[in-house]
Amino acid sequence: PFEWICLYFQRGRILRGPEASRQFVDPCRQALINVGGIRYTFPWSTLEDFPKSRLSRLRFCTTLREIAEFCDDYDSMLHEFFFDRDPFAFRTIFCFLAKGKLRVLQDVCSVALHTELLYWGIALNDMAPCCRHRVVSCVEAVAQHQRREEEWQERRRAMRAHVEQGSLFYKLGEAVDNPHSGLAGKVFAFLSVIMVVVTVVGLCIGTMTDGRQDGNTGECLQTCRTMFVVESVCVIWFTLEFLVRFFHAHSKLEFARGPLNIIDVAAILPYYVSLFLELRDESVHDIVAGAGKSTLDKLGLILRVLRALRVLYVMRLARHSMGLQTLGLTIQRSFTDFGLLLLFVCVAVALFSPLIHLAESELAPNAAKLPHLCFSSIPASYWWSIISVTTVGYGDMVPRSIPGQLMALIIILSGILILSFPSTSIFHTFNRTYTELREERKRLHKEEMGAELVTEEIAKVTNSSGCHAAKALWFK
Repeated sequence: PFEWICLYFQRGRILRGPEASRQFVDPCRQALINVGGIRYTFPWSTLEDFPKSRLSRLRFCTTLREIAEFCDDYDSMLHEFFFDRDPFAFRTIFCFLAKGKLRVLQDVCSVALHTELLYWGIALNDMAPCCRHRVVSCVEAVAQHQRREEEWQERRRAMRAHVEQGSLFYKLGEAVDNPHSGLAGKVFAFLSVIMVVVTVVGLCIGTMTDGRQDGNTGECLQTCRTMFVVESVCVIWFTLEFLVRFFHAHSKLEFARGPLNIIDVAAILPYYVSLFLELRDESVHDIVAGAGKSTLDKLGLILRVLRALRVLYVMRLARHSMGLQTLGLTIQRSFTDFGLLLLFVCVAVALFSPLIHLAESELAPNAAKLPHLCFSSIPASYWWSIISVTTVGYGDMVPRSIPGQLMALIIILSGILILSFPSTSIFHTFNRTYTELREERKRLHKEEMGAELVTEEIAKVTNSSGCHAAKALWFK
């Protein structure tokens, strides 16, 4: 096969009339096709192994109408078929038709190649597994990005359709949902971060002995009261923010399914539940007094657990931190890699725990007289194996014998190899996700700036020429 560069066919070329109807494809002749200005020639018999491809179906055409369904133009003098498609992506397809091996070149876009494969009727299963994984991953990532963009545009259109842009509630909702909507959004995001930091600091101070109740009288100290007031102000702020987001959301069901919104509810509710239980502490005490001290201890444990759940406020920073958003998306996209990593660790622990137990309890010189207490059984060796495979090494359990130390060396080296395999894939996923979020944020910022300019122009035209001119400019 060979190829040479030629000029593009004119798109307005008129096909020959009915008088030219005859057998267009001669199986004895060489096939001549032109893809984006590059000519290819090959025997028609090459296509016998690919009956569902576009070129294979083209060779059975007998009329100009049938040919027009499979190609963009046809020259009856040269018996040349023209296709206005990507010539670089077709090189990969042409090599597949000639040699039967479909592999992706480094300089070919995976999404563009997938589109060309659909056009030429080539199944994705014919591609090599390594290349197929690359193409499928890129296509799914682009499709997911397009879905998110369409959903965002749909929400924006729905909000503009139901809420007037000049209303106070719309501006408040924009400031809460979009920190890049303007000065108000940035100020609100800054205050929200400050509230989260104050809440976490208050949670830490509340666990200190000096900030609790007086040991002699049992009454709450002034520091305790101050921290309670500060916490109440922060929770009220978070509650109002959550309500504004809820009523500003176009789809309440989609809002309820959001992971960050679920975290907000899990962080806010413990405050109100614990406050309700503390206000009714005396009545609750009277009710459960007959049940004994254990019931009161359980109730106190529930209150302490609810207070500890306030640490979930830290996750609210993900709304304003692109790094935390990248981390969450990386965990979501690398779920399979994390599962593979967990499988590797479990297999290594199940394999090495009996070996270290054997080395310390059976192969040690004085194992029969002085059995090692740390590795007395295989279940007791699980903890040491987990710590060693993950290369943490607390030092609470240490092999003393020479066989045990040699086995520990093997386990540690194996742990380094086990952790390195999935870590590379997770790192690349994190890097790619961070780049996508950064580009998306830049694009959204440009769109917001463009929308603000259009709004300003509309306001100017409205003041000068009236409402009709403003509508014309908006639709323009």
